[in-house]
Amino acid sequence: MAVLEKIRVKMGWLITILIAVALLSFVIDPSTLSSAMSMFSSKYDVGEIAGEGISYQEYQQKVDHFTQVYQITSGSTSSNEQTQELINNTVWQNEVTERVIMPAIAKAGITLGSEELYDLTQGNNISPVLLQDGAFVDESGKFSKQRVAQFVQAIQQDQSGQLGMYWNYLEDNIEKSQLVEKYLSLLQHSMYLNPVELNRAIAENNVTYNVDFVVKPFGFALDSTIVVSDSEAKKYYEENKILFEQPQSKDLEYAVFEVVPSQADIDAAQADMEKTYSEFEKAENMKNFLARNSDQAFVPYYYKEGELATIAAELEDFAAKAKVGETLAPFQVENVFMAAKVMDVRNMSDEVFVKHILLVGEDEAKADSLLAVAKKGDFAQLAAQYSADKNPNVAEAGDLGMMSQQNMIPGMEDVLKAKVGDVFKVKTSYGTHIVKIKDATAPVRKAQVALLVKEAVASKVTYSEYYAKANELASRAEGRLDLFNEVAKEMNVTVNPAYRVLPGAKALGSYQHTREITRWANENEPGAVSPIITVDNKYFFVVGIKADHAEGYAPYSEVATTIKNYLSVVKQGEKVAAETKELTAGATTIEEVAEKLNTTVSNQSGIAFSSLTAQQLDPKFIGALPTAQEGVLSGPVVGEIGVYYFTVKGKETGAFYTEDDAKARNMQIFSSVQNVVPAILTEKAEVKDQRYKFY
Repeated sequence: MAVLEKIRVKMGWLITILIAVALLSFVIDPSTLSSAMSMFSSKYDVGEIAGEGISYQEYQQKVDHFTQVYQITSGSTSSNEQTQELINNTVWQNEVTERVIMPAIAKAGITLGSEELYDLTQGNNISPVLLQDGAFVDESGKFSKQRVAQFVQAIQQDQSGQLGMYWNYLEDNIEKSQLVEKYLSLLQHSMYLNPVELNRAIAENNVTYNVDFVVKPFGFALDSTIVVSDSEAKKYYEENKILFEQPQSKDLEYAVFEVVPSQADIDAAQADMEKTYSEFEKAENMKNFLARNSDQAFVPYYYKEGELATIAAELEDFAAKAKVGETLAPFQVENVFMAAKVMDVRNMSDEVFVKHILLVGEDEAKADSLLAVAKKGDFAQLAAQYSADKNPNVAEAGDLGMMSQQNMIPGMEDVLKAKVGDVFKVKTSYGTHIVKIKDATAPVRKAQVALLVKEAVASKVTYSEYYAKANELASRAEGRLDLFNEVAKEMNVTVNPAYRVLPGAKALGSYQHTREITRWANENEPGAVSPIITVDNKYFFVVGIKADHAEGYAPYSEVATTIKNYLSVVKQGEKVAAETKELTAGATTIEEVAEKLNTTVSNQSGIAFSSLTAQQLDPKFIGALPTAQEGVLSGPVVGEIGVYYFTVKGKETGAFYTEDDAKARNMQIFSSVQNVVPAILTEKAEVKDQRYKFY
């Protein structure tokens, strides 16, 4: 059990990172792949990958399994909603990895031998998975192969089976990590930059252009004389269908009734505050008093000028001048009543750089004598000799680093009021520390302020009144969207639209935790209206379904307007080009073009063809430069914002962009490629995520 405890202490902070690594996340339990699952209908599938369904029971077993792994590493017997969601997503990513990514790697002929696996755990190329695991770090903070060997040996004596489970988890991560690394290496080497491409890249980056140009903008409004026919729009739709691919979604309309306290509720909170304030002024144990009487616990934070203003201007004005023990009478901010008392005032630094010598156990008896020596001697040398903290990753022995109120070892708070060069003794749960202040920001006045907070909350009567309003709308709508809008208008209730709501959405507009609304929408058809759906015990929703968008290509009727608007812009560009060409007929210089178009000539130098977006110029305009004849008027070129005429005044060829630069750029391209490879493989496998049915 000591080994397990070490995992929890040293690895707990890292587990969320490992969970988030989609390709390295889970240990497959062969028993969960039982063919018995085939008896379940696809109705109970959480998804489908490469044509194979994943049943809820099979998936949940894996979620439970990985939850156990999380509990082993964290020492917790439970997990919160956020952690469970992270585990759920990790298990799904692992399914994609197992069924899509790993087969692709195997198809590429990539394998992992037993000798290679040994090398990753005990050889000269230790896997990052083990290097990052605090359970295998020795007292000096370095990775220890011996610790790994001891861990594996301890598995046989562990009757709980938890060590074996955790090792299987690590071993699976090690194998997947290595296979993925080899696969990416193969892809990287396949991106060969041949001599023609290399020379072209160097030439394009070493040639810059000096250009005079004129642009005739399209304008913000579309030309009303331009007409795009249905046949033109449909032709574009058929030729570019891939642009209109869409996930399954629904358009919703909803009314929301937010339960807020009534005036009677506010008056009750004010009366409670007035009753409690006199006791607040006299309270001796402020922490205990606030724990019993305030909606906000005591916060030992020291506020500097400006920080309390984010809570209330009254607090800022009060704390800036008040002395210790003074109180601020109750005041109201919206539905909250506050009172304040200054508990302490100090001149403190925002941050201090702390060095320390940690003494533990019997060595703590040396603290006083060592303190006297540390005030005059070489602190770093003493830390190297006596401190139990042997962190090898610091610049100098004894360095603890920057500390602030937000980043503080409990028990060391006094370092913030110390001066640079001070050496003194403090006690924490880690042991006794001899600390030295190496550096600090300038001290400023800060006040520790206790806040008595009473928030007005809706009473049962108020709650019932809001429920009754929501119920009236839901009942009178009779489950019909047309009636829903009529009744909402009659009741003067705002109806909000929500477009393209995905099946797994957990937020609706600015409202969070709306999973039940999405679940209801998934189970109903357009035209339906929901009963009351309660969210966070504070909001009553009544929701209607306006439209359903099936997965696949959006139908022409849904995108026709978008297509026609786009084609109108294209036609407008062509029309402006034709009009300017007619107006500039006979012009041979850019100045003559500017005069005939009643505009001015602009100039831009240093334009490189290879940097289309970095120069904030129209890409289509830049793309026309390399083929233009120097000194000759060119145009019209229809760009994205207007029509261009230009003259290349000169070209400059440099040698600043080298072969190494071209290869480095190729590596940047590879970085982008490797990021989309999983998405491409996933799309090819037709992955369908239907977890929203159950989670």
